[in-house]
Amino acid sequence: MDCDRIVAIGDNDMLHSLVRQDTKSLDCQGATVVPGFNDAHCHVLAFARSLMSLDCSPAAVESIEDIKDKVREYARGVPKGSWITCARYNEFNLAERRHPTRHDLDLAAPGHPVKLDHFSGHLCVLNSAGLKAAGITAETPEPEGAIIDRELDTGEPNGLLHEMNYVVDKAIPARSRSDLESAIHRANRSFLSLGITSLQDATADNGYSRWQMFKRLKSSGSLLPRLTVMAGMENVDTFLRHGMYPQSGDDQLRLGAVKAMVTESTGKLFPSQEELNRLVLKVHDAGGQVAIHAIEETTIEAAVVALEYALLRHPRRGHRHRIEHASECPPALLARIKALGAVIVTQPPFVYYGGDRYLVQVPESQRPFLYRFGSFLRNAVVAAASSDSPVVPANPLVGVYAAVTRKSAGGQDLLANEAIPPLEALAMYTTNAAYSSFQEESKGSIAVGKLADLAVLSADPTSVPPEQIRDIKVRVTVLGGKVVWER
Repeated sequence: MDCDRIVAIGDNDMLHSLVRQDTKSLDCQGATVVPGFNDAHCHVLAFARSLMSLDCSPAAVESIEDIKDKVREYARGVPKGSWITCARYNEFNLAERRHPTRHDLDLAAPGHPVKLDHFSGHLCVLNSAGLKAAGITAETPEPEGAIIDRELDTGEPNGLLHEMNYVVDKAIPARSRSDLESAIHRANRSFLSLGITSLQDATADNGYSRWQMFKRLKSSGSLLPRLTVMAGMENVDTFLRHGMYPQSGDDQLRLGAVKAMVTESTGKLFPSQEELNRLVLKVHDAGGQVAIHAIEETTIEAAVVALEYALLRHPRRGHRHRIEHASECPPALLARIKALGAVIVTQPPFVYYGGDRYLVQVPESQRPFLYRFGSFLRNAVVAAASSDSPVVPANPLVGVYAAVTRKSAGGQDLLANEAIPPLEALAMYTTNAAYSSFQEESKGSIAVGKLADLAVLSADPTSVPPEQIRDIKVRVTVLGGKVVWER
């Protein structure tokens, strides 16, 4: 009989007594075995779509000229008028140290609408044909919470759009089902190759139709890691009408927290504090868990105020409301988060991939508050780890390395006093990540009765020199007791 759970833990003699004729054995030959990694905040479809787009990440391009060359070459092979999408540019790593504009992209592909996505997921650049296709002109007003960058002399959009992906994407024809499934297969293999057996999709507009899509992908075997899907705040009522409540689903596909966004791209909070309070209270009163996207100190404070507002009116133990990112978290805010009993879902690999940029762009007065893993631990605040993929690569071991060493990709130190031991860094990707989605009874540690989700590593992160952690490879990934990936 197949079993997807751990039935016994012991020495070789005890385990050999359980082996039957049809038992498949895996000899790890002394390698390190850890619970399968759980990425507590990522964007599965966005990652898949990035695999269908031109790679404009720092690993693929060094300048705007490189981006133009890639777009120009690609445009030669596709029908005129068809969209060209490009992914993950980072202006900090471009030789010009600026964002591309519509004029740059016009030179590369004047006969195609082009969309160039920023690595953060909060900005994009369109060329002139793309702006026209999206209906964005000099007369177009900014949607609330968004910004259309404009040329000073004419007022025309220069192509750079803030917080407007949801507008632009409506103008881009949907990918074919076969193309999307092919990209999901590639994403699936990537996750499994990194030892990731659980994903938590934190996309802000997740609705019932997307749930159905994930259900199809899971049923077809296209996406093997266990998936918890957050519900977009505006789609909660639709889920309820279909009889779905928090934690609906099973070990393969589960409905998780309700995602709320609070930003300040325009220089003021969006939504307003009053509106955020109302939204959070609505979810809290319904017995749900809210996950609030908050990056800057001001937005984190707004999230804290909203949670305090809800809990003051209706105290509730064990709510596990989440603050996603909490990137700039000074001591006073951290103390309030602890008092609330909220969970922080943070991104250790941002220290590695973004550390050099933070040391240049973040004001010196704010730097001591960046990604305070050590402070979270010392203050007994549960912190789960994630990649926010496709913002940065999803490799958990790079995240563990960053949490332990606090070193950037350029070798610079970023708040060494906020470093944590390797075992605690691993816990953020396992036990804490499971706790953040109310699943610690079934995953996150190697224990009898828990799901048999495991990763076999080439070395032990707790015993190798810290500098070697990022080079550790996953040899085997086991999901539900079955080997699903081998190096």
